[in-house]
Amino acid sequence: MRGGRSVPVIPLLTGLMLLAWPFLIGYGLAHNSLHWLLPLMALVLLLRLRQTRRHAGPMRYVVQSVAVAGVALCAASYVLNAHRWLLLYPVVVNLVMLTVFAGSLWTAMPLVERLARLREPELSPAGVAYTRRVTKVWCVFFIGNGAIALFTVLHGDVRLWTLWNGMVSYILMGTLMAAEWLVRQRTIKKEKRNA
Repeated sequence: MRGGRSVPVIPLLTGLMLLAWPFLIGYGLAHNSLHWLLPLMALVLLLRLRQTRRHAGPMRYVVQSVAVAGVALCAASYVLNAHRWLLLYPVVVNLVMLTVFAGSLWTAMPLVERLARLREPELSPAGVAYTRRVTKVWCVFFIGNGAIALFTVLHGDVRLWTLWNGMVSYILMGTLMAAEWLVRQRTIKKEKRNA
C-alpha cells in the first residue's frame, strides 16, 4: 500500500513463532515433522536477526541473543538428530533475559529505567528507584521460570514441558506485567499527590 505504513511481517512472524515454540516443537515431535519445521524456524529467526541489526533500542540485544540461541538450537537438533536440544530453548531465553536484566543493574541505568525513559524522559528519583526494584523483580521471575523450565526438560514429559512453557509461564508473565502496571499507576498517582 503506497504511502501507508507497511506491516512488520518478520517481527510478527518471529514473535508468533517464539510464542508458539512449545506447541511447534510438541507438534514436530509427535508427528515426526521436525525435519522440515526446524529449517523453517531457523530461517525466520535468521531473518529477524538480520532485521534487528538496523534498529537501535534497549531490547535490540535481547532480541538478537534470543534469535541466535534459537538458530543454534535448531541447527544442533537438526545436525545431531537430538531433538532434546529444542526443549532447552525456554531455559536459554530465561537465562538471556536474566543476564540482560541483572547485568543492567550494574550499569548507570537498569533496563526497566531505559524502557521507562522512552515514554517519560524526565523520570523522578522515586521513578528511578521504582524501575530498579522492578528490574530486580523480573530477575527473580526469570530465575524461577528458567528453573521450572529446566525441570520440565529433565523430567522428560513433553506434555508437561509444553504446558509449562507454552501456557503457564505466559500466564505468569502476563500476570506480573499487569500487576506491575497497576502498582506503577498507583505509584505515579501517589507521587503526583505528594508533589
